[in-house]
Amino acid sequence: MTLSARILTAALAFAASPVLAANPMVGGAAMYDTKNIVENAANSADHTTLVAAVKAAGLVETLSGKGPFTVFAPTNEAFGKLAKGTVENLLKPENKDMLVKVLTCHVVAADAMSDAIRGMIADDGGSHAVPTVGGCTLQAKMDGDRIELTDERGRTATVTIADVAQSNGVIHVIDTVLLPAS
Repeated sequence: MTLSARILTAALAFAASPVLAANPMVGGAAMYDTKNIVENAANSADHTTLVAAVKAAGLVETLSGKGPFTVFAPTNEAFGKLAKGTVENLLKPENKDMLVKVLTCHVVAADAMSDAIRGMIADDGGSHAVPTVGGCTLQAKMDGDRIELTDERGRTATVTIADVAQSNGVIHVIDTVLLPAS
């Protein structure tokens, strides 16, 4: 086989092979679809508060489990938007139940990539109810090409980084902490 025939054969084989999109970087760290939600979040410089809260709530084992889970992951900046002292108060051992409630209101028991969420929003006429494992119901809608989630208190979070594939689900980075009704 001539050199040009080999090059052509290799080019055709490459073009026919599936190309997998790489996960986006989050918090300056590579995110690996072979690692679970906790392993990847622990590497993100933007999610140190979330990881500390997951540990304090005793949810590491759960979110490292099989899933599938969709986690709307608030950044450190999102936690910083809460009233002064809120995070510190939630991290106290005596407030573990409330911390678990807040965190699980960011988790859905499904693997929902952004295209699926967009489809559900469109199918439901512009707003889709999203029940969480914490018993909260978020409302998903579109703002241009971005997904927004509104919690039971009327707080709205925007998905800033979507579709971070995990071995046990998907993470969507959000800019606001979502809170339960009470």
